[in-house]
Amino acid sequence: MMNPLQAPSGCSSSEEAEKHAHDIAVATKDVDTGAALVAGMSGDIDPDDAARVRKKIDLGILPMMCTLYWIQFMDKATLGSASILGIQKDTHLSTNQYNWLGTVFYLSYLLFEYPQNLALQRFPVGRWMSINIFVWGIALACHAACSNFAGLFVARFVLGMCEGSITAGFLIVSSMFYTRSEQTSRVGYWFLMNGTAQIISGFISFGTLHITTPGFAPWQWLMIITGILTLMTAVVYWFFFPDSPTNAWFLTPAERAIAVRRLKENQTGVENKHFKKDQMIEALKDPKTWIFALFAALDQIPNSLTNQRQIIVTTLGFSTLDTTLLSCVDGFMEVATIWTGVMIVSRIPNSRAYVGAVYFIPALVGVLMIELLPWSDQIALLFAIWLVDIGITGFILSLAWVTSVTAGHTKRVTTNAIVLSAYCVGNGLGPFMWQTQYKPRNRVPWVVIGLCYAICPLLLLTIRFILSRENKKRDAEPANNDFEEVYIEQVTADGKRIEVRVDKEFLDLTDIQNRDFRYVL
Repeated sequence: MMNPLQAPSGCSSSEEAEKHAHDIAVATKDVDTGAALVAGMSGDIDPDDAARVRKKIDLGILPMMCTLYWIQFMDKATLGSASILGIQKDTHLSTNQYNWLGTVFYLSYLLFEYPQNLALQRFPVGRWMSINIFVWGIALACHAACSNFAGLFVARFVLGMCEGSITAGFLIVSSMFYTRSEQTSRVGYWFLMNGTAQIISGFISFGTLHITTPGFAPWQWLMIITGILTLMTAVVYWFFFPDSPTNAWFLTPAERAIAVRRLKENQTGVENKHFKKDQMIEALKDPKTWIFALFAALDQIPNSLTNQRQIIVTTLGFSTLDTTLLSCVDGFMEVATIWTGVMIVSRIPNSRAYVGAVYFIPALVGVLMIELLPWSDQIALLFAIWLVDIGITGFILSLAWVTSVTAGHTKRVTTNAIVLSAYCVGNGLGPFMWQTQYKPRNRVPWVVIGLCYAICPLLLLTIRFILSRENKKRDAEPANNDFEEVYIEQVTADGKRIEVRVDKEFLDLTDIQNRDFRYVL
């Protein structure tokens, strides 16, 4: 079996490292991008310096990440908001066509997810995301010009194609800038903006209801307003969002080195722009990849409520104005549950699976209430719908978890693509539960949601069992020194070529290749 770090034959002299008395010499392109920045550095980082750099990273990227995730979810959810603002009547949509508009978004997302992940590996992350944001901003604004199903179908397809870059990009960025112990809370911070988006979108929808423009409906104003906000965000990202800690504009050269060295505990490095086929194959063969994917698919089938919730609330007897304002409560629920979930995980080590599983219990209670309570008890049913929202917490924890337990940049990109593709499958299938013959109680969709939320916690606990068993197996193995003496060639300021030792953590090894890697639980 070929050593994963063996220098390839036929490399140019600038790429191939000279082989002297060392164990392994490798081409620079085969190791992590952070390796050249920290190669030869030794000793521990001053905790105060590390904390200072982490704060600068938080200030430098978290506000932009949170803003974009708010924009993304608000844009994606405009269809649900527009449903009570007149889009179905104005564009002559049947129930089945409306459901297809929800599905085509995720169908497009699915088709382009792996190409998007490959592009995020190949091109600068910030620039690639900004291009996608700009294109989807135009597509969103174009919704206002659509007068039939065909036009809306195309606009939603483009929206899904572009938005597929964002969650994948954010998972990569979170792993590049933060330690594994920090990733869960940071992923939670930007994901809870989904809830914030529901709150703000509710108020925007409420405001557009009061706009009376001849020939231009409130739902069209909603599309124009959100489209403009998206285009403004695209410009900000082009100029200010960093591509990695190795070139972050808000860090000094010394701080960039500290930012990279902080990641040593992750055993995952920063990134590698070189696609490695063996890592892709390993991701495809890794059982945990597919269990995470199955979890994502099942967890996201209930997410079809995004486009159905306001329709359901109106059938309970609430007015259109009341429904737009009540949608804000859904946002508050999501913010509160995600926030508490990630805070608990941050404070209790190795608790991801347990916390995620517990948060499905209120959601299951909500489903039972909806199935068993009389339809006339509208307040209790409304509270039951809000309880179902709590189930989202497990998915956020799983996103941060899968990134933390996958090493090797190509493997991580491939795994993210598989999991997010499964996420699309769940979201794409979900809307077809909501058929006209099931209204108003929608008993069949709610039974499906209950089954999904019953299986999901079992999958989280299964993943934990597998990873815990693997950790114990590695603890019992003898020390592995295969990658302790690895060197790359560097050129000094005076033009002299020297070999510099690279720490194992920056060799772009996968979690299976690196036997020192331990899975967080």
